[in-house]
Amino acid sequence: MGCCGAAKMAVSSPLTQLTTPLPFYHYQSHLHLHLHILPKAFPSAAASSHPDHNHDPPDLTIRKHNSKSTALLLQRLSHFPNPNLNSHHPPPPPPPDDKSKLLERSLLRKRTPQFPGSISLDSSSLDSFRDDDDEHRMIMRALEIRRKVTAEIFKEVMMTKGKFGITYATNLTETLTDFLDYVMIEAAAMKRSPEFSDSTFNFRAKIVIEDSEVVPCIRWLKHNSLSYPQIGKLICLSKGDIGSIRRLAVWLKSIHVKGRFIGVALVKAGDHFLERSDEELNEIVEYLESNGVKRDWMGCVMSRCPQLLSYSLEEVKARTGFYFEMGINEKDFGTMVFDFPRVLGYYTLVEMNQKVNYLKEFGLSTEDVGKLLAFRPHLMGCSIEERWKPLVKYLYYHGITRDGMRRMLTIKPIIFCVDYEKTIVPKVKFFQDIGIRDDAIGKMLVKFPPLLTYSLYKKIRPAIIFLMTKAGVSERDIGKVIVLGPELLGCNIVKKLEVNVKYFRSLGIHHGVLGEMIADFPMLLRYNIDVLRPKYRYLRRTMVRPLKALIEFPRFFSYSLEGRIIPRHKVLTENCINLKLRYMLACTDEDFEKRVKTIVERRQGFESGVLSEDVYNSDMSDDEDSPVKGTIPDDGEREAGLTMFDDGESETESNMLDDSDSDAEL
Repeated sequence: MGCCGAAKMAVSSPLTQLTTPLPFYHYQSHLHLHLHILPKAFPSAAASSHPDHNHDPPDLTIRKHNSKSTALLLQRLSHFPNPNLNSHHPPPPPPPDDKSKLLERSLLRKRTPQFPGSISLDSSSLDSFRDDDDEHRMIMRALEIRRKVTAEIFKEVMMTKGKFGITYATNLTETLTDFLDYVMIEAAAMKRSPEFSDSTFNFRAKIVIEDSEVVPCIRWLKHNSLSYPQIGKLICLSKGDIGSIRRLAVWLKSIHVKGRFIGVALVKAGDHFLERSDEELNEIVEYLESNGVKRDWMGCVMSRCPQLLSYSLEEVKARTGFYFEMGINEKDFGTMVFDFPRVLGYYTLVEMNQKVNYLKEFGLSTEDVGKLLAFRPHLMGCSIEERWKPLVKYLYYHGITRDGMRRMLTIKPIIFCVDYEKTIVPKVKFFQDIGIRDDAIGKMLVKFPPLLTYSLYKKIRPAIIFLMTKAGVSERDIGKVIVLGPELLGCNIVKKLEVNVKYFRSLGIHHGVLGEMIADFPMLLRYNIDVLRPKYRYLRRTMVRPLKALIEFPRFFSYSLEGRIIPRHKVLTENCINLKLRYMLACTDEDFEKRVKTIVERRQGFESGVLSEDVYNSDMSDDEDSPVKGTIPDDGEREAGLTMFDDGESETESNMLDDSDSDAEL
């Protein structure tokens, strides 16, 4: 009884499992086992379960997942007719969205895992998709999916072999579209080889990536401070020949290109640079070296203008000859290329000719333009329409003529290289605010063009504040001081202006009086103390003149002590004549001799008592026409500078002035 009961339980257990509704995943996982055991181990149970073979079998399938294979298995084991095999109606085609998902799922490297009970499209729908859609679109879609597979393989190799992070690997992979196509094509071509005929695409793509050694190259380029867009562009330009990158990197090191500039030069050298041989590049370097560009400079030149490496030797010779035709010698050419390498390799010959012709419109000859470019080659980098024409229009509006612009261009060509709206306009507006007229501003800029290169907030404003607070210049005279002596705004306040102010104050000159002296002669603050001290000592000790004489004529310090002051003082002493400093120094030698002779004759006539009326009238008429009357020179005479009354004996600016502090600032 126990054995019979056990047998009944054993028989009822599988039948119960087949007939009792169970979850679908449980049924699918155990279906094959149940159908295999039932007919052999328990034939009676199977017969009792299906007494009539002519009747349809019970519908055991709850869902239609793998319905064909299940029905075929049931028919073979139970000899029941299969109703699904008699129906030849194809399944309905899936929607368009399901079609694309199905194709992507069939081609992706990692398909969506299929587990018992999962919902998926029938595989037969793939055939209907291929029959219905256009073949070209299907191929393009397949290539796109295959490209995604290649990108995933490349990211995996980067993270495993190169130890890159997922973010960096993803960002870099997005820039390597051309290289991924190369990997995809090479992996597909490897299928023809008997060695890889049975291998998968993933395996072949990984072999191509590892053999190209692209991952170590990426690591090296990243070490040289290249960003991932630059690395991606460089690898795509290599067209799969990653070894050319290392070969040309070694060559760049041989010409002294250092650090991150190696990668920059590789990226910006052009599309065909990686295809050039070392012999072609060496010819270009040797030619430039023979024309004044030193070997030690070559790395700096190629780093700042790598476009030179993409030109042929004939084109480099044509560009070099363009500058030699303007009279530039080899020495100036070498320094010009070193200062601004783009002048040789960045711009086209048409643009270079246009800029040279525009500079000639200022009245410069071809040789003058060549000298100008050798001194300031950055002019070649300026745009005519965006930089030069607006500046010329602005300067002309402020009364500066073509000759004035030519003077500004030759003295300070950097003015034509800056953005006038940000550099020049604020300074001109500041000069207008302190009371300088527009026509005076134009004359001041022509007289001293470096003023436009000084910093407004670091040089000009602090200097003006110092002149008004420490030097005693009044608000009424500050504009006059700047117009007559714009060079003061470039002097160092601590090392130059403050030192001179302290010296004059030490002589007993009061604060307000010193301001009037500076307004009369602004260059007073630019002289070196070593030049001022001996002149003042001679004035007070030898000439025995009061301090008031110096206050009335501060221009006394502008004349040479040995060349003019001492000789004329000796003449006056020998003839027992005492003249004011203005009449003694502010005239030529001929006028001074004539003036001394007239005074001596007048004194002799007065002493002898025979002074005739005609001689007296002639002397008076001469006095009216000469500057001896004691009138103060007008503003026009002051603008003439130190040599207004000079006959060549006064000391030059280079000997008396210290220009080391008037450095230009952009």
